[in-house]
Amino acid sequence: MKMSFNELRQLKDSLPDGSIHQIAAKLGVTDETVRNYFGGANYSKGDAVGIHFEPGPNGGFVQFEDTRILEMAQEMVASLPESV
Repeated sequence: MKMSFNELRQLKDSLPDGSIHQIAAKLGVTDETVRNYFGGANYSKGDAVGIHFEPGPNGGFVQFEDTRILEMAQEMVASLPESV
């Protein structure tokens, strides 16, 4: 799967408070590993997670090998009540 980096950051910014920790706990990884998935770069406390960044428009592109974190984040955002 592929999306722009800006789309990935928008998804992260749409997550409710505590979502990073919830995703990390469900997958048995550190919070920093999940943050790295969304563009962070703290590899001393978190791991790489099967994504590749490519330069390009809209912040470049992100190619995902493992979409579990992405799918969990999308489900969390989709389950949020719509604002009025």
